[in-house]
Amino acid sequence: MHQVIRFAAAAAGVAAGASAFAQTPATYPNKSIRIVVGFPAGGPADIFARAIAQKLTEVTGQQVVVDNRAGAGGIVATENVAKSPADGYSVYLGSSAVLSFYANLYDKLPYDLNRDFVPVTLAVTVPEMLVVHPALPVKTAKEFVALAKVKPGQMSYGSTGNGNMPNLAFESFKIAAGVNILHVPYKGAAPAVIDLLGGHVQATILDLPVLLPHVQGGKMRALAIATAKRAAPLPNVPTMAEAGVAGYDVSPWFAVFAPAGTPMTVIAKLNKVLIDTMKQPDVVERLDAIGAEPVGSTPEALASHLARESAMWSQLITERKIKLE
Repeated sequence: MHQVIRFAAAAAGVAAGASAFAQTPATYPNKSIRIVVGFPAGGPADIFARAIAQKLTEVTGQQVVVDNRAGAGGIVATENVAKSPADGYSVYLGSSAVLSFYANLYDKLPYDLNRDFVPVTLAVTVPEMLVVHPALPVKTAKEFVALAKVKPGQMSYGSTGNGNMPNLAFESFKIAAGVNILHVPYKGAAPAVIDLLGGHVQATILDLPVLLPHVQGGKMRALAIATAKRAAPLPNVPTMAEAGVAGYDVSPWFAVFAPAGTPMTVIAKLNKVLIDTMKQPDVVERLDAIGAEPVGSTPEALASHLARESAMWSQLITERKIKLE
């Protein structure tokens, strides 16, 4: 089921498209743009989309709306954009989970990333964070690993379900740290967080924006940021590498894609206005406050990034025999 990413060829045409666009009337955009998100309002994906949409409206002079189409872990939204007109007025803000490992978990999907989409830009990265219940007698990730090694299989971690990012992130941590910690899957972040707060599981790795208020309120103890650099809202929390877990860097991300067949001139214009938007100080500040980082990349860079991520998660899914339930 390993997915081979072939976006590079389509993305390579954007450079030529940018040149062609400069020689044609700048008629795009001349009406409202729809950013489709596969998760409900209020979640991280929705927050990112609205931060982008608000500023994109100012940059383009056209209304940019967020269309929340929750369902099937983001598959409903992905299919919706795949079947939308290829004119640049419906774009998809997809998560790394949907884009980089769903093809390795589902036997059949109602879309094909290679056939149905063209990359636009890598938009936002979001650090994951390792946290524990404050009653657990550990202050650092190193102490947590040491405790897990003397109590193999006796501690547990909560996730948002089998095959979701927190599950894969923690399984990757277990490999890097050489520990055996029981997995307890939940149906979403809310119940996983509730059971951690109640002490029913000892740890989790989740998106920083989800965990931040609980850490700041003293109800969870942050041990490490799961990425290569520290997070602005919690500057005193070390990275995994700094905490002694070498070779571990898990950073969920969100990227913008358009339906296949969208003119390269439109992709080039979309790419430019999105990158300009991600550089706006108020967008940077808004995302920085919740630990997210605006990126902005070329379509080619996004295609390469997706290929690397897909290969990495495919290997982990196969090695740990992870299956959806």
